[in-house]
Amino acid sequence: MGKEECTMNAVRREMNLYLDDLAVGARFRSSEFVLDEEALKAFAAQFDPQPFHLDDEAARQTLFGGLAASGWHTAAITMRLLVTSGMPLADGLIGAGGEIDWPRPTRAGDTLHVESCIQAITPSRSKPDRGIVALESLTLNQRGEVVQRLLAKLVVFRRPL
Repeated sequence: MGKEECTMNAVRREMNLYLDDLAVGARFRSSEFVLDEEALKAFAAQFDPQPFHLDDEAARQTLFGGLAASGWHTAAITMRLLVTSGMPLADGLIGAGGEIDWPRPTRAGDTLHVESCIQAITPSRSKPDRGIVALESLTLNQRGEVVQRLLAKLVVFRRPL
């Protein structure tokens, strides 16, 4: 863990962050989340009912080579980790768009965490009470493999006067 990450983690424990508290390059690391097979299948049954998310045998015959979590399940876990233990924004994580990639599948039994880094900060010219923060968040499994890359644009407010 780098010095800047340690500093930002210490800040997280003490306060919620506003736009003026942030700096390009600041890093955040979430807590961990273990994905079990029952939850993997339950999410898929409700939101992404494809055989490679629901049936072990059928999944072995696909490009995944075994049961894989829905990418949207991985995204939902990422959001939970960011909200509960990732980047502590005072007014919440308010999305304004982004890009998402899933370079490898998330599997039952994976222990996930998120490592985020601020890529850019752009104060609004028309709304001086806020700005846009570009945040790259990598969701990693217990082997340090990236299972999701999210580049999010977040609306972040300045500290109230």
